Amino acid sequence: MHELSIVQNILDIAESEARKNNAKKIIKIGLKIGEMSGVVIDSIIFCFETLKTNTIARDAELLIDHIPLAGKCKNCGSNFQINNYIFKCNTCNNNDIEIITGRELFVDELEVE
Repeated sequence: MHELSIVQNILDIAESEARKNNAKKIIKIGLKIGEMSGVVIDSIIFCFETLKTNTIARDAELLIDHIPLAGKCKNCGSNFQINNYIFKCNTCNNNDIEIITGRELFVDELEVE
């Protein structure tokens, strides 16, 4: 379960940023997680609730923005949502596409006190 180390890194980042700003408490951590990021969101939530207990984020809320998988066709230029990991343009049926969203995994927001 690599989610445990991911959440530990998220908490390390949040605590480091909080200390840089002389904050005593982390209120909220917002994450962007893409559909194809390779993490299980329920595991992220579980690990966050477990690991935050002895940190300045012990009362923090975790907000997760789930980013759908989307692509852009290199043939016709169409932007489209990729469903069921079928990497084919919905307009011209070409499979030469660029993934434009869905691989994100980062801290997007941090609220401290």
